[in-house]
Amino acid sequence: MVSQMASEHEATGAVERGTEFSDDVLKALEDNGRAVLDAVERFLVSIEEALPQAEFARTAEKRITKSALEMVKQLVSTQSDFLRKVVDSAGTTLSKSEDEEK
Repeated sequence: MVSQMASEHEATGAVERGTEFSDDVLKALEDNGRAVLDAVERFLVSIEEALPQAEFARTAEKRITKSALEMVKQLVSTQSDFLRKVVDSAGTTLSKSEDEEK
């Protein structure tokens, strides 16, 4: 009986640690996404400062800006999808382990 209670406590602890890990991973993902967007924003400001203010420069700047933002959106989305799959997989594995121990 004591051994069973200890196993259940360990399983519950593993699930709690898994949940904390998942939360940490998702927070890191959000922080990383913000850092990427900040970096792109600094890059775009550098382009604005470097290019002369002629009309053709504005057109090029807009194309570069649009392209950079699309690239960042795709990178962050891909990273987010990947990490969510990792977190879901870890949760599934922990749940299976907990069910097997019962």
